[in-house]
Amino acid sequence: MNVADSELVESILKREGFCATKNMHAADAIFVNTCAIREHAEEKVHSRLGTFYQVKKERPEVIIGVLGCMAQNLKDELLESKPYIDIILGPDSYRKLPGIFSRETTQNGNVVDTKLSRFEVYDDLFPSRKEGVNAWVSIMRGCDKFCTFCIVPFTRGRERSRSVESVRQEVSKAVANGFVEVTLLGQNVNSYRHDNRNFHYLLEELTTVSGLKRIRYTSPHPQDITEELLNVMAAHPVICNSIHLPLQAGSNRILKRMNRTYSKEHFIALAGKIRDYLPGVGISTDIIVGFPGETEADFQETLNVMNLVQFDSAFTFKYSPRPYTKAEQYSDQIPEDIKQERLQLVIDIQKRNTLLQNRKMIGNVELVLVEKESKKATDQWAGRTDSNKWVIFDKGNVRIKDIVPVKIMDARGVSLHGELLEKEEVCM
Repeated sequence: MNVADSELVESILKREGFCATKNMHAADAIFVNTCAIREHAEEKVHSRLGTFYQVKKERPEVIIGVLGCMAQNLKDELLESKPYIDIILGPDSYRKLPGIFSRETTQNGNVVDTKLSRFEVYDDLFPSRKEGVNAWVSIMRGCDKFCTFCIVPFTRGRERSRSVESVRQEVSKAVANGFVEVTLLGQNVNSYRHDNRNFHYLLEELTTVSGLKRIRYTSPHPQDITEELLNVMAAHPVICNSIHLPLQAGSNRILKRMNRTYSKEHFIALAGKIRDYLPGVGISTDIIVGFPGETEADFQETLNVMNLVQFDSAFTFKYSPRPYTKAEQYSDQIPEDIKQERLQLVIDIQKRNTLLQNRKMIGNVELVLVEKESKKATDQWAGRTDSNKWVIFDKGNVRIKDIVPVKIMDARGVSLHGELLEKEEVCM
């Protein structure tokens, strides 16, 4: 989401006559687009702002701006502790940039606008993207779920969705600019709704965009995975056979404390239904360890669900208290050393499950979208299957953005290794 927002801000700045530079010492304006989801992200921003301050001391005319969720969440702290910051804009205020620059910002003191909007979706603004394979396309903003650990409703506001026509226009423009895959984004992407048209309708509409090879989306909520959505995914090969299904915790008591609105049993049944509808699907997840009040028995339930579902991959986190959230107020916070021990156990189990799932693919012929050169060998490509698994294979006579048949020969760590096939060798 931050990548998509940064591309949006860059397009606004380019309209004002600015051009991008990678050299901060040559910049007239330096922005940091921030995330407040976890404490570590905030710490990195504070460190980065210290570096920008050194630039401003050398050249006081440089404009320093803080954008996004931290601007929304910590504006008072930033104004007090970092008075050299010129602009503080929340995620609904990016349209204000042209007016701010026309006012000669540095002569008028700080400019702060962190008002949240019930309507802003930047429907008529399109991002400035670098050349690439995948384009991130934001289809909605905000969240109405109010999970007790999550700050998003307070930093990005309530749910609102872009029009189907606007999303389609952006996707078509991305394809015209050379992108072959899009990833649809939302804080709760499958709760998309505009003019009584739901997420599955939008997905089906995008399958008709000429030249688009693959569609992905993230991050959905298990409560909003519908049979209509699964039917649309099964019917259209251009929609990748991959679903991110955030578990967060395997204990019903902790799920209720998190306000996740589903039970462990519902989640396990849903994972089974997804695999029934979508054979060979890749299922990834999010897991938080050390949520307030999580007992050893609660934690073991999370491990049990991991072993039952056998996720293909997982994003794993230690619980991080966030201001304004209900979970921050719980008195039974978990000590850091216990959180770290639990996180390591989850990581170890997921590594094993990832390898088990990947080994099931040995011998398969998979269609792989070539995305980049392998980090370990200049004569090999790295690409993803539609189930979202990375495959390494010899380059042969193919190029980035091609979709090619690869026979899976081995599974090591989180990656598959394969052999590029000629089309006449393929029997799928």
